[in-house]
Amino acid sequence: MSVSDLSLLIGQMLPEPHAGLLSGILFGTKATIAPALKDALITTGTIHVTALSGANITILVSLVGTLLLTFLSRQITAVLTCGIIIGFVLFVGPSASVVRAAIMAVLTLSSTVFGRQYSALFSLGIAVVVMLLIYPSWLSDLSFQLSVLSTLGVVLFCKKRLLDYESWKKQQTERPTLLKKGATILYRLVEDDLRMTLSAQVFTIPLIFFTFGRLSLVAPLANVLIGFLVPPLTAFGLFAVVLGLVWLPLGQILGWGLWVMLSYILFVVEFCARLPFASISW
Repeated sequence: MSVSDLSLLIGQMLPEPHAGLLSGILFGTKATIAPALKDALITTGTIHVTALSGANITILVSLVGTLLLTFLSRQITAVLTCGIIIGFVLFVGPSASVVRAAIMAVLTLSSTVFGRQYSALFSLGIAVVVMLLIYPSWLSDLSFQLSVLSTLGVVLFCKKRLLDYESWKKQQTERPTLLKKGATILYRLVEDDLRMTLSAQVFTIPLIFFTFGRLSLVAPLANVLIGFLVPPLTAFGLFAVVLGLVWLPLGQILGWGLWVMLSYILFVVEFCARLPFASISW
């Protein structure tokens, strides 16, 4: 079973362009994405959702860890999860962003086994050194550069909140209404997505601009509007693929829910791409 086989399976569970978009999100497959949709993703600065990245590894680790911890100890779970990560990398192919995320994830998991903590910046440094020792040519690879720079931005800036949430929270009444509770949750979700998006783009925007001569002005908006859906979409998408392998109608049933989420993402991307001055070129 190869990635192309799984992409064909997804095509049996979903119509286009939904199937192509889901294949891109799960496996980084861009061949099935319609040219018009690909251009809209680039215009809105959301093309990264169709590239295998650290997010895929993070979601995989979370899913596997949650499942195995129900039956096994933390140490055994960490070892098995490391094996699954390595298997996933070999299956989808050792792209720069996936290898970088896999090395950092393995280092983090090894702290559970050996009782030694590694900072995210240290893990990133180790990952970069190991990758360049194995594949020196990656130094000039754009995907490697974008992966490292976006991760560096997240490590350095993502923990710094854009607004003082605690001060904002204290301004609420002692007995917040349901509406205010909902506003608080929405506030946190939007701020977290926006902070992650801006942090990841601090160092990548100049590189993208000078490499492609194109800069998306709606990227922060588009990413905030769709970012929260990518993790559940990835999790349910993988589950749907597994069910589809067992029996296609099972995967198609879950595919209805995936269709709704994918339709929303497609609407946001196409809407933002049509906004005046969505991107600038030089």
